[in-house]
Amino acid sequence: MKHQQDPIIDTASQNHSTKVSPHMHPSEVLFQGSRQPVNIPACDHYAGSEKLMRKSLALQQELGPVFDITFDCEDGAAAGNEAAHAALIAELLCSSENQHGRVGARVHDVESPFFESDVEIICRAAASRLAYIVVPKADSVASVRQAVAIIQRHAVAAGRENLPVHALIESHGALYEAHAIAALPEVECLSFGIMDFVSAHYGAIPGMAMRSPGQFTHPLVVRAKLEIATAAHAFGKVPAHNVTTEIRDTAVVAGDAARASSEFGYTRMWSIHPDQIKPIVKAMAPRTSEVNEAVAILSEAQAADWGPIQQNGKLHDRASYRYYWTILQRARNAGIALPEAGLNLL
Repeated sequence: MKHQQDPIIDTASQNHSTKVSPHMHPSEVLFQGSRQPVNIPACDHYAGSEKLMRKSLALQQELGPVFDITFDCEDGAAAGNEAAHAALIAELLCSSENQHGRVGARVHDVESPFFESDVEIICRAAASRLAYIVVPKADSVASVRQAVAIIQRHAVAAGRENLPVHALIESHGALYEAHAIAALPEVECLSFGIMDFVSAHYGAIPGMAMRSPGQFTHPLVVRAKLEIATAAHAFGKVPAHNVTTEIRDTAVVAGDAARASSEFGYTRMWSIHPDQIKPIVKAMAPRTSEVNEAVAILSEAQAADWGPIQQNGKLHDRASYRYYWTILQRARNAGIALPEAGLNLL
């Protein structure tokens, strides 16, 4: 029987198999040969009307880019006013109010006669300022591919390469092919649309499963959430948790965000009211103790040329370094003040 080597020796050998230049950025060292995971803010705030879109932009100016804004063509445009609404979104994207470049747009679904019109109007005027486009009601990987192709064609025509796409998973077909959707290079986020998903079961899932605590306990909803999170993480993409309909009690919002993060692996969550933004950002941000631990471990690792280290009696190597690297990125996205050593690592 072949003798197995000690795992610590294996790890050290693997970690030093590629020469590390002292001038390489930590991200280059830790993700050699693989694509870095997507890194975007933990809160996605939806706004549909002009009043709410401008109010959201003002709040983003105040708080900083700790949350994204999604301007909504699908639910925001009144019937018959679709083109004018898309043009308004493009105008706001290009305005001085969009200070941080973290604003996306949700367009109509790919089967809608307004889908390509939304994309063309917005991209023609504002492709360079768009953070992403959200594609709702995807029913298969084929439909997402179709949407991506149209989006990229209009984006390239406007001078923008590789415009990120967020796919809204809210149907049986999209859930079934969630891994294939997450694998598409242009897709950076999978969002769970719980209301349409529950409704698609025609009463087999009770309405209480659209809100807490049922949304975290009903087996079919739990399965959907886990499938989406697993698919997203398998390809370094971001899973975005569904909305909380409670807008008055921010403790409910914070509790939902905390459970989505700690129990289901979600790193992003929708907001539908300005009062939901801060609780979501705070609940999904790493704790101060985690940030301090990450800074200490990564600083020592960098001093050791990213070889294995021991700290407080525990072994760390590039596998754990990648984890702590994401902690620092999440902290920065949440607006957490980092010590100088942490800023130097980023």
